[in-house]
Amino acid sequence: MADYKAPLREMHFLLHEVFAAEKLWAELPQLSGVVDRETADAILEEMAKLAANTLDPINRSGDEEGCHWRDGEVTTPAGFKEAYATFCAGGWGALLGNPEYGGMGMPKMLGAQVEEMLNAANISFALYPVLTNGACLAIDAHASETLKRKYLPRMYEGTWAGAMDLTEPHAGTDLGIIRTRAEPCEDGSYCITGSKIFITGGDQDLSENIIHLVLAKLPDAPKGPRGISLFLVPKYTVNEDGSVGGSNNVRCGSIEHKMGIKASATCAMNFDGAQGWLVGEVNKGLAAMFTMMNYERLGVGIQGLGASERSYQNALAYARERIQSRSPAGAQQPGQVADPIIVHPDVRRMLLTQKALVGGGRALSTYVAQWLDIAKFGEGDARKNAEAMVALLTPVAKAFTTDMGLDCTVLGQQVLGGHGYIREWGQEQLVRDVRITQIYEGTNGIQALDLVGRKTVANGGALFEVFATDVQNFIDSEVDCEAMAEFIQPLAAALQRLREATGNMIAATREDPCAPGAASVEYLHLFGYVAYAFMWAKVVSVAQARQEEDSFYRAQVKTARFYFARLLPRTQGLAASVNAGSAALMDMEEALF
Repeated sequence: MADYKAPLREMHFLLHEVFAAEKLWAELPQLSGVVDRETADAILEEMAKLAANTLDPINRSGDEEGCHWRDGEVTTPAGFKEAYATFCAGGWGALLGNPEYGGMGMPKMLGAQVEEMLNAANISFALYPVLTNGACLAIDAHASETLKRKYLPRMYEGTWAGAMDLTEPHAGTDLGIIRTRAEPCEDGSYCITGSKIFITGGDQDLSENIIHLVLAKLPDAPKGPRGISLFLVPKYTVNEDGSVGGSNNVRCGSIEHKMGIKASATCAMNFDGAQGWLVGEVNKGLAAMFTMMNYERLGVGIQGLGASERSYQNALAYARERIQSRSPAGAQQPGQVADPIIVHPDVRRMLLTQKALVGGGRALSTYVAQWLDIAKFGEGDARKNAEAMVALLTPVAKAFTTDMGLDCTVLGQQVLGGHGYIREWGQEQLVRDVRITQIYEGTNGIQALDLVGRKTVANGGALFEVFATDVQNFIDSEVDCEAMAEFIQPLAAALQRLREATGNMIAATREDPCAPGAASVEYLHLFGYVAYAFMWAKVVSVAQARQEEDSFYRAQVKTARFYFARLLPRTQGLAASVNAGSAALMDMEEALF
C-alpha cells in the first residue's frame, strides 16, 4: 500500500476558501480568540505528521495481529500502546473538549479534518479516542458538576478512556426492550446489572480506566424507550482523591472475531452490580445519548471518508506505476513495453469516481461540522436553524458517506486487480474495515428511515425546506454567472427533483404506511447525490476564478465537471424508485420468497 499522505491542501482550501471558517469562528464568542487560521493550520499539520509517521505504520500489522482476550482482559496489538501514549502526549484527546475542564475548545470544523486523518491512517486506532470524545460530550452536556470535574479532565488527557454501552443480545435498534437494570443505592449511586454486546473499546490496555456510559432501566421505569436512563460506570472505582481504585464489577466476557477493524476491541461487557451514577434525568437516557449521536454519526461518516481517501491514494499510485496494454488513443510511453493503466478510460472512471466522492464527502462533513459549531456556540435563530440542519443532515452524512466509502474501496480494489485482493497491498483491508461503518451507530437502513420518517414526513418537510432554502439561496447568488451555468443549472434541476420526490413521498404516506420504508434508502441516496452536487458547486464557485494560475484549482473544476456529468445523473433513477411506491415490495406474499 502507498504511504498515507494527508490531503492538507484540500483541507485548507475547504476551511479557509470555501467555508470561510475563520470568519465564522470570529463571529462566535466562545471561539473568537481561541482559534484562527494559523492555529488551525498548525494543528492540521501536526496531525498529518502523527497520522503518517505513527498511526499508518501500525495499521496493517494491527489488522494482522488483532486484539487478544484472556481472563477478562484485552490486549491491543503491538505498537498501539506506544502510539496511544504519543497521541495523548500531544493533547489530541482534549482538542474539542470544554476548556473549563481541561479541553482546548476547538471547533468541530477543525475536528472533522483531524478525524479524517486519524481514520485514513488507522480506523481501528481512531475508534479508541473518538469514542472517548463522544462520551465526554454526553458527560459535559448532561452530567452533574461533580461528575464533570471528576472524570472529564482525565478523559481529555487520555489517562481514562470512554465507551458507549447500548446494544444487548436481544436489543439492537429497538433499545426500548433492553434488560440491563439499575437499582438505586442509599448513597445516591446505582447498582448496574446486565450484559451489553458490540461495545467498541469496552476493554483495552491503553488507558488506566475506562468510563462506560451505560443505558439501563430503573425498577419502576415506563416500558419502551421512555424508560431508559443513562449511567456513568467506570471499569475501576475512583477514589475521592481521583486515583484509580479496585474492580467495579465490570468485566469483558469476550471479544468479537470480526471481518475488519480487528485492532479495535469489540467487546461483550458484563456488569454485575457495578456502581454507577446517573447522567442527566431519570428516564431521559436516550435524549442524553443523542447529544453525542450527531457528533458520533458524523464521525462514522468521516470513517467512510477516510477509507475512501486512503483507497484513492492507493489506487492512484498503483495506476501510475502498473504497466499494462496501450492507450486506445495510441502509445503514451513508446519507450515502455506498455502504458501505465491510468491512460485507460475505465481506470480513469474508477479513479475519478473516487476523487469526486471523496471531495464531495469531505466538503459535506465540513458543512455539517459548520452547523454543529453554530448549534453549539451560536445563539437565537441562528442556533435554531443550525439545529434543524444538523438533525436533517446527520443521517445523510453518516449513511451516504459510508455507502460511498464501500463503493470507493471496492473501486480501488478493482483498479489494483488481483493485487487488490491479496493482503500484501493492503487494499482488501480497507474494504473489510469500511464495511462496519454502514452497520454500527445505527445501520444505514435505520438512518434512511430516520431521514424519511422523523426528519421529513413527521414534520411535513419543514426540515427539508431549511436545507433546500440554503441550496436555493446559493443557486440564486450564482445564477447570473455564465461560468457557473454548467453547474448551477443541473444543481437546480436536481434540487427540484429532490423536492418533488419529497413531496410525493409525504403525500404517499397519508394513504400508505409502508411508503416511507419502501422509499427510504433510495431517498437518502437521492438526497446524498444532491448534497454532494451542492458541495461541488460551492467548491467550483471559488476554484474557477483561479484555475489558470494553479493546477490545484483546475483539478477541482475538472473533478466537479466529472461529478455533474457522470454521477449526478444517478438521481434520475433514484427519484423514479422513490416515486414508485411500495406496491412492488409489499404485494409479494411471504411464502413466495
